[in-house]
Amino acid sequence: MPTREMLIDPITRIEGHLALRVTVDTDARKPVKDSVRSFVTMFRGFEVFDLGRPPEDLPHINSRICGVCGASHANASVIAVDMAYGVSPYRMGVALRNMAFAMTDHIYDHTIILNMLEGPDFSSAVVSFMTPSVYDQAKKTLAEHRDIHGFTTIAEIMDALTPITGKLWQLGAKFQRYAREAGVLIYGRHSHPSTLIPGGISTDLSNAEYLVTGYIFRLTKLTAWAKYMYAAWYDLLKFYEDLGYAENGISYHPDPAKSTVSAVASSGVFDDPETYESIGDYVEWEEFYRKMDENAGKRVLKPGIILRGELVTTKYSEYNASILEHVERAFFKDWKDKAKELPWYGELEKNDFKDPLGNKLLWGKYDPVYHPWIKVTIPNPGARDWAGKYSWVTHVRLVWKDGTITPFEVGPYARLLVASKQPGGDHLGLYKSTGNGVLKVTLPRACTDELPASVCEETTFEWKVPEFSSTIYRLWARAFNMLIDVVEAWNHATKALEYVRAGTVKTSRPWKTPNRITFGVGLTEAPRGTVRHWLVQKAGKTLNIQIHAPTTGNVSPQDKWGYSPFEQSVINTVVTEETKPEEWTGLDFVRSIRSFDPCLACAAHIQFMKGERLVKTVKKVITTAHYR
Repeated sequence: MPTREMLIDPITRIEGHLALRVTVDTDARKPVKDSVRSFVTMFRGFEVFDLGRPPEDLPHINSRICGVCGASHANASVIAVDMAYGVSPYRMGVALRNMAFAMTDHIYDHTIILNMLEGPDFSSAVVSFMTPSVYDQAKKTLAEHRDIHGFTTIAEIMDALTPITGKLWQLGAKFQRYAREAGVLIYGRHSHPSTLIPGGISTDLSNAEYLVTGYIFRLTKLTAWAKYMYAAWYDLLKFYEDLGYAENGISYHPDPAKSTVSAVASSGVFDDPETYESIGDYVEWEEFYRKMDENAGKRVLKPGIILRGELVTTKYSEYNASILEHVERAFFKDWKDKAKELPWYGELEKNDFKDPLGNKLLWGKYDPVYHPWIKVTIPNPGARDWAGKYSWVTHVRLVWKDGTITPFEVGPYARLLVASKQPGGDHLGLYKSTGNGVLKVTLPRACTDELPASVCEETTFEWKVPEFSSTIYRLWARAFNMLIDVVEAWNHATKALEYVRAGTVKTSRPWKTPNRITFGVGLTEAPRGTVRHWLVQKAGKTLNIQIHAPTTGNVSPQDKWGYSPFEQSVINTVVTEETKPEEWTGLDFVRSIRSFDPCLACAAHIQFMKGERLVKTVKKVITTAHYR
């Protein structure tokens, strides 16, 4: 079997530092399964230097995890602190949180990942050079929605994705700015919001109607942009689907013969203002936690876990109870022997490691010490070993009630598949899920000078979410998800305007610091998938914080339960480059990985390598007693 080993380091046009090692069978044009390793080359130290700080500081510190989706981490942290303190915002505060978050991070990030980061992989410069027969076919294929976006052929859409000079690339740069401007009206700045506080938001509303009007002005432009962008991406991705590319890069699949990633999960996103207001009127953390299932169930994009094609839960609490984290092949030490020394361990032990709803952490199927509320971060740098430890990301797995332990996927595809399996809608009637896998969005009339008049009219879009995740379906989900984000921005902007006109502009409940040990968990959706923050505090001091970015689980190393989504997607990728094997660049592999929109945010280099040899290690990491 002739093979070629490829090391792509770094993978560019992503956030953070990621590399891929793969050996390719050049006859089959597919990876040798056991050779695939995706690995993170830097250490993120937030879980260490957050310790001892006031919990109310965490949204502002943890937004620095990422310069792209900082608001996602800030929102996850603030929900965790809301819970630990037992206080939630008034309805106007919830609406403002949602309005800002819809813009920055969601609409902004979907725009740049599709048109400026992933889009160049499908540009004419790349396609014509690496797969010329595909480009020849694209020149002959009429674009179905040419009357909306104005590109006559698929090749013209590819031309528009060329960096710097392409029309979609240039428009993406312009319209992402409108989204950031709208978010900054509320957050004060981007990408690190300055106004998120426990129990509210500190946005200046001295001229509230002017603020909302400024937001709606930008939202109108972005509504037209969403129609234009989706029409172009629909045509491009349909072209690739018709070419037979749909199964390239499969990650999640309900058939275990095709993937070890047998689950997807979503926390849902965008809280209902009236419901979230009602759950945190100075209550104990346990009561807040018990009410989060009802609250999350009223999010427009609803929470849930799908296991082997079946929707097994729609509960926020059950998502929380199902998360396992271990460090077998990651550059960290196991913490099990230190767990009983933790100040908060006894608080969970006395309740038999059950949450306030009676759900046993990890369902009693695995040692609860490996749930993130008990996990501690102990860095352990070392040389990279393909047969041992090789990444700075831990293993994140999903444990279910029947004893299943599996890698799972998060992201726009997972979010929309979960949403599509549940009936749902919004108060404006612009979004609808039938519960049978079909999502429908209607965007209202909206025009902007930068785009053709063909995008002005009210337009309805429909998508039946595929039953498996692949390179093009992850991109398709992102494009369709942006339509829903625009709907959510309209929902909360119109609610905010109603509140302003009714004089209901109070946003925040002043928080109080509980003197006892309390817990919080903030689950929300970044554009690239679920962000999960777990908090333990006492008397206004952070005892523990654990943070999962969406990419944490997606890029996890392989273990006895299988391959995580990044590695599985590479295993299921066929090389389509029309050159000699020695000239292959790994285009299809990086297309697959970029389609997840990786975020590998980190704080400090922890080791220095020369080839395969470790030449320098950072000997000491600032830490606290229980992390030694």
